[in-house]
Amino acid sequence: MTLPAFAEPLGGRLSSIADRHVANQLRSVIAATATGDATLRVMEAGGRTLTEITLTPGMSELLMDMLRHIGSGHAVTFVPIGELLTTQQAAYLLNVSRPHLISLLERESIPHHRVGRHRRIRAEDIFAYKAQRDAARGDALDALAAEDADLL
Repeated sequence: MTLPAFAEPLGGRLSSIADRHVANQLRSVIAATATGDATLRVMEAGGRTLTEITLTPGMSELLMDMLRHIGSGHAVTFVPIGELLTTQQAAYLLNVSRPHLISLLERESIPHHRVGRHRRIRAEDIFAYKAQRDAARGDALDALAAEDADLL
């Protein structure tokens, strides 16, 4: 698996088998309390202080998603929503080539601005475009399935 230069996988490396095991174990613990807020008791370094952490349903869902990826051995990258991305980073997030992304920017399908001669795209705009694109793909797939059902 190759990673782009800007990606920082778990601790600067891919997760080990032990990391995967711990991630799956922690995911099981959080899943066991999936209804409402989950309370975790964490022993701090040195084993002297016990800290209770209450996870809201939203935080539990986010952690579960992250732990699912780590437990499967995937690299995880966090992108702050207000982050300005280069065209290469944005193309990577959309899983398209950089030249294709440039054509989307030139058609003004995705808002962007220039910093000197370089284009910068807000992560929020990339995620909004991705959601819109995925919804359009889903609608097209539903239409194809409906047409197929009519032929049967």
